[in-house]
Amino acid sequence: MHYRIFETWRLTAALTIMMWHFLRYAPPGHEEASAALYRLMPLMEMFFMISGFLIMERYGDRLLKERGSFARYLLRRIARFYPLYLVTLLFFCVVALAIDFGFVQTGDPGRYAWSALPANLLLLQAWGLTDTLTFNYVAWSMSAEWFCYLLLPLIILAYRVGGKTGLAALAALCILALEVAVAARIIPFASWLEANTWGAYRAFADFALGAFVAMAVRDSRWRLESHAPAWIVFALAIAAMATNQYSYVIVLLLGLAMYCAALAERNRPDSSLYLAFLHPLGKVSLGIYLIHPVIESVFLAIVWRKLLEPLGVISFYTYWFVPALVVIGVAMVSHRYFERRAGDWIMGRLLGAKPRPRPAEIVAAPANRVGR
Repeated sequence: MHYRIFETWRLTAALTIMMWHFLRYAPPGHEEASAALYRLMPLMEMFFMISGFLIMERYGDRLLKERGSFARYLLRRIARFYPLYLVTLLFFCVVALAIDFGFVQTGDPGRYAWSALPANLLLLQAWGLTDTLTFNYVAWSMSAEWFCYLLLPLIILAYRVGGKTGLAALAALCILALEVAVAARIIPFASWLEANTWGAYRAFADFALGAFVAMAVRDSRWRLESHAPAWIVFALAIAAMATNQYSYVIVLLLGLAMYCAALAERNRPDSSLYLAFLHPLGKVSLGIYLIHPVIESVFLAIVWRKLLEPLGVISFYTYWFVPALVVIGVAMVSHRYFERRAGDWIMGRLLGAKPRPRPAEIVAAPANRVGR
């Protein structure tokens, strides 16, 4: 299945996070808008829940049943995101060198600490091994995803032993452990839902919840075809975020929204064609997320802060959209000309896999199969 609603929600989350980060360069008076966007940051939980859903749906029945299947799965995952991840990391390594040689200055030298580079290269920076976000600060979520990928066998084992109850119990145990760790100040955040340098454990709880939703959808006999329940519940989740409702209410609403959306698309795949126009953007959500700090460093930290803002020739809220559009354009180019080809090269070298067909090589599917 190609879940267009999930793709749209992930795109919405990526764009929201990007625009919130860009607001840090706004003139005084932006604080209320920034606070409003910050209240929507629990959308990050949906990132991990959707990942858990999609990974469990694809690999839950066949992983570990064939020799080498887990290794192949990990290679496919790393080929999917690591090339772009590494390029953005190297960009900030160049920035760190420029700082060391005095070419540029920073108000946050800890972000470019070379001692944190090994953790970033090995995708360990969200495992509680560093005290602050470093280099490409948003990439902590990829470290958290990698942690979840490595522990997928635990989720599959929980399902094979206890079914959906086993998955629910695993998620509940993870959340309980997180609450205890926060209370004991092992995780140095007010809530585990705010953790980033400890984000791997937060992500795993979300990942397990997403896996539970995937299996609940697969086993459901409800013939729901309307998208209205999914959008209504998703809107309620956004409203709960905006009004600072209890965090578990937000997570529950996101999970329920996912359940309704997946059921509707499973039962009538063509029903989401109204979202097809967003696919070119939706498929580069990861690129938007990872690339926007790079563009921020150039278009906001330098072009805006050093050149345009002192001149006063354009308002920030007009210019605000320029780096956003650049991010989207770069993400689309990266996906087409770099990420796919780099991923195909990795898969070909390590697994002997053939390159994926380019869009021009794909034969159009019959109308009743579009989106599958």
